Amino acid sequence: MRQAIAAAVRGIENGQTPFGACIVSQDEVIAVAHNEVWGQTDPTAHAEVTALRQACKKLDTIDLSGCVIYSTCEPCPMCFAACHWAKLAAIVFGARIEDARRAGFSELALSNSQMKQLGGSPLVIVPDFLRNEAVALFQTWAGSGHAAAY
Repeated sequence: MRQAIAAAVRGIENGQTPFGACIVSQDEVIAVAHNEVWGQTDPTAHAEVTALRQACKKLDTIDLSGCVIYSTCEPCPMCFAACHWAKLAAIVFGARIEDARRAGFSELALSNSQMKQLGGSPLVIVPDFLRNEAVALFQTWAGSGHAAAY
């Protein structure tokens, strides 16, 4: 998670929004990414999707069974679905969707637990991991001057 947080900080420094993700397989870091929506002019370039793309390319597969994603914020429905389709074992996240909404992001009010239940996903969900540090990213972003452009 600390690598995901560091990636989010790098993203903030580069004018991106405060989200980071890290994918791990058997204690080996496979991919680390931050949100690149603005930089790539791509609304799907969330940190989780960007990390999934990197991991799939590195491992030369779309099946990431056994891998775990650490995300600074609870994944949105798009990112949750991508994690499910990639067959990740677990999602570990810090801040919650409600935290992102309070910070001004237009998140859908649909939690990962709800999506897991409604969709019957086998993904293990571990919320609130290093929560205070993850929530603090929103404050860092707000104070960065980049938030005003958002």
